[in-house]
Amino acid sequence: MAPASKSSMQRACAAALVRRGLSLLRNPGRSNDDQAAIGVIRGLGADITGQADGSLRISSHGVQPVQTEIHCGESGLGIRMFTPLVALSEKRITINGEGSLRNRPMDFFDEVLPQLGVEVRSQQGRLPLQIRGPLRPKNIEIDGSLSSQFLTGLLMAYSAAGASDVAIRVRNLTSRPYVDLTLKVMRDFGLNVPDNNGYESFYFTAPPSEDALSTVDYTVEGDWSGAAFLLVTGAIAGSISIKGLDIHSTQADRAVLEALSAAGADVKLAPDHINIGPAALRAFQFDATNCPDLFPPLVALAAYCRGVSVIKGVGRLAHKESNRALTLQEEFAKMNVEIRLEGDAMLVRGGWEVTGAAVHSHHDHRIAMACAVAALQAQGATSIREAQAVNKSYPDFYQHLQKLGAALQYPVIVGHP
Repeated sequence: MAPASKSSMQRACAAALVRRGLSLLRNPGRSNDDQAAIGVIRGLGADITGQADGSLRISSHGVQPVQTEIHCGESGLGIRMFTPLVALSEKRITINGEGSLRNRPMDFFDEVLPQLGVEVRSQQGRLPLQIRGPLRPKNIEIDGSLSSQFLTGLLMAYSAAGASDVAIRVRNLTSRPYVDLTLKVMRDFGLNVPDNNGYESFYFTAPPSEDALSTVDYTVEGDWSGAAFLLVTGAIAGSISIKGLDIHSTQADRAVLEALSAAGADVKLAPDHINIGPAALRAFQFDATNCPDLFPPLVALAAYCRGVSVIKGVGRLAHKESNRALTLQEEFAKMNVEIRLEGDAMLVRGGWEVTGAAVHSHHDHRIAMACAVAALQAQGATSIREAQAVNKSYPDFYQHLQKLGAALQYPVIVGHP
């Protein structure tokens, strides 16, 4: 069963907060990022109770902070999406995080939020932030080249603030599928959804009348980002079947199916599951500019594809939990996999013997998972330092590998599923 999507879960938490009324979240995620999102909306006034079936009942009257500081953990989406929502309040709120999040650039807020009447103080573009609103929607233009997550936060905030006859213009937007996911979640929760004019501007008309008496019943999607590692596992190590994925999802990482097909993997789609098994894998080319989280699982795949695979979009990797281009190059070299960086492309030489090694996650969940998957067919054991980094997005990852038959003695990965 695929894990719950933290992209879907965190957006649903934000939408449940701002819609005013009752929301029921089914299949809620359990990752660290998901728990951080729950903590944020609770701090911003939402009442959350767990139900007997595992779902979450969320009651909200909008953004009404009950805390003077909120903590986004290590979630990049969380800090970028929730900061504009915090700015809906007149109270001065401190926004903080931990780990690599404290080193990620937040200049966007210093530049954009003051245009909307929001007082912002940062530590030279870094956390912690101090925010004081209220945010007032206006016609603005933003740069979307660093991350679409900043736009997600503004779209949610504009909708919550009752934006009417105003537009957000966007230059150089990346990760368009994630914007599609944001708009879909907003629509599912009955929020005011702007007109999307070719991803160049998002125009808000008059907001719809709110029906606070209705209850939104929302099921969090299965996670294509986490499932990508399972799909690659099946392609290189042994046939598996995965349930819980929507093949029509707007999640960007659904594109992993294209890469697997290009590599010659044996993929069969059924209405309620995906079957995937090993085959004679060949080098592939894939553009991951709009789905950069696929780099780690695709590097593990490329390690077993004969020839040189080319993955484009390296420029999107600098501001992740680690600089993933350099981290992948460093850690996979220890496993006898050569990675070259040429401009915006990553070239992975595969088809040679992958060897077990002592590797390090660099506190990056996707690096830990990529090394673990690559280790499944490697010669010799692989040990992963800071292997618990997977808890950020996929806390059950190692247990799922064990269910597939991997010999695992935490944090050592040995054998084949």
